[in-house]
Parts: sequence; structure tokens; C-alpha cells
Amino acid sequence: MAVTIKDVARAANVSVASVSRALNGSDTVTDETRQLVLAAARSLRYIPHSGARSLSTSRTETIGVVLPDLHGEFFSELIRGIDMAAHRRGLHLLVSSSHGDAGEAALAMRAMSGRVDGLVVMSPHVDAGFLADNLAGNLPIVLVNTRATGHDCSALAVDNHGGAADMVQHLVEMGHRSIVMIAGPADNFDAEERLRGFRETMARLLPGAPPFEPQVLRGDFGEESGYRAGQQLRALKRLPDAVFAANDMMAIGCLFALGEGGLVVPRDIALVGFDDVPTARFVTPPLTTVRVRITEMGSRALECLAFEIENPQGTKKTVQVVQTELVVRRSCGAHAQGVTENGKR
Repeated sequence: MAVTIKDVARAANVSVASVSRALNGSDTVTDETRQLVLAAARSLRYIPHSGARSLSTSRTETIGVVLPDLHGEFFSELIRGIDMAAHRRGLHLLVSSSHGDAGEAALAMRAMSGRVDGLVVMSPHVDAGFLADNLAGNLPIVLVNTRATGHDCSALAVDNHGGAADMVQHLVEMGHRSIVMIAGPADNFDAEERLRGFRETMARLLPGAPPFEPQVLRGDFGEESGYRAGQQLRALKRLPDAVFAANDMMAIGCLFALGEGGLVVPRDIALVGFDDVPTARFVTPPLTTVRVRITEMGSRALECLAFEIENPQGTKKTVQVVQTELVVRRSCGAHAQGVTENGKR
């Protein structure tokens, strides 16, 4: 049979209330009583019941995390950042994937309500109405890279538009004029902001220049879709000067397809990505990309949520913009022109 708090009280010869206070760190018990209780608990191998503890503290010490996917380096780095911050605070994580589906995102959020103290949510389907339909109004929530507007919760968002604009400007400064983008899925906030940054900057820097056809190929942020885009590109009669993939995993898939077709990056075509996942620096050639400090973003989201949980009254909701950084490596041909990793000659 499982050891109960009553067994600990009997072994320590104190009341159940004294055991509870001692185990919860209350300063209303003497050091002598606390030591008796801890010794009895160790001897009996007593493990406090988290559900019972949460009834008395109204906290589960657990944070829910809902992501569109759990596969790939971006999400593993994001979860790592969330987990690092949670570990520092003694919190546990309950993680779920919506698999990019609105219905599954709703089910995950509903299932976590009542079991977590707050939620970190990244989903292309979230808006004010979605939150109102699927969450209790008093549950703290922090959104990550989500289009939601008109809601009362904090959010973190990468400067996707600015990062894409910086990359296009770098490619144009390198002398590239025909640039193709492998965009992400059409219903994804990150993807659309990166595509907007690409199109607007191309129009601003190369006014009147006819766009290379096709100027945009669609992918789904996965390596396979980047590979298919690379196959399409290598089949063209004339190659573009450069390819800008909306994330590193599509860039890596494209790199493999180009290599299969006998094309050498960057000699025959320049190739760049977005995110700076760990693998980006280890492919051949190393990938020029837009750095998002993914792990740091995860930690910031958790810290923001933890602050709101601990300060429920009058906490000001914030929207934090996560800045990006251009990382220049060999895949864009910059090193052949004497351009350093920070983009300077």
C-alpha cells in the first residue's frame, strides 16, 4: 500500500497538519518538528501527492506547452529553452502537438485546462475568438509567433519581416538580382511575414526589374518540401542567382536536391535560410541564414508566463519583439568576395 501523510504523522508522533506544514516549508513549525517529519518521511519513502498539494496551494506547478509540431530542430530548441527556464523555477512541463490542426490545438488546450497553471501556445489558428472558445478566462497564457490580436494576453513574436528584409538586402548587395523564395505554408504567421518582407524589399531595392519566374515556391517548413523545391529549380532552363528558403530545414532539403543534380552551392547558385538551427553551420557549405535565438525565446516565454502566474492581480500584458541577426557563411558566396560572418567586407 502507498504510504500516506497519516503514516508519516504517526511515525513522527505529530499531527497531520504539522506534517503538511513541515513538508510545505511553513515557518509555523519548529525546526525540531520539521526534522522529525523529514526523517519519518525519508524512512517511510513518502512521496507527497501533487494533486493533494495543489488543492491547498491552488497551484499545480505545471506549465502547458502547445506547439504546432514537435519534430525538427526549431521545436526541439524552443522546448529546450522553455524547459531550462521551467527547471530553474522548479516547474514541470506538459507538452502537446496540434499537428498544425485547429481542432487538435483546441483539444490540447481544453485538456490542459485545470491541470496547468498557465499555457505557452504557438499556433497559426489562435485568435481572440479561438482563445475565448477554448480557455477559461482566468488562465494565464503567453503566445509565441502567433497572429492573435484583440486579446488580453502577452506575446512574443520574431521580427520575421525585418529578418527577411535584411537577408534580401544582403543578397542584392552581393550582386544577386534574380532571387527565388521557398515560402512556408500559407496559413502560417511566420511564413507570411517572411514572404511579405521578401516581396516588399525586392520591390524597394530592385524597382522595375521583372521578377524571376517562378519568384515564389511553396513549402511546408519541412526538409522534404525544400527538396522538392530544389528539384523544381534544377529543372529550370535558367537558374536564379539565389534561393532564399523561409527556414533552414527547407534550405537543407533544397541543398541536397541541387547537389543531386550536379549543382554546386554557391558556385552555381547561392542558397540561404532562416532560423539558424544548429545543423545550419555543419552542412556543406555552411548555411548563410537569419539567426533567431530560439532557445532564448523559449526561456523568455516561460519567464513571462511565470511572472504573470505569480502576479495575477494587475499584471500588464506585454508584446515582445524578438530581434533577428544576419549570419553570413559560405552558402551565399560571400566569403569568395571577402565578406565576413557579420556581413562586412
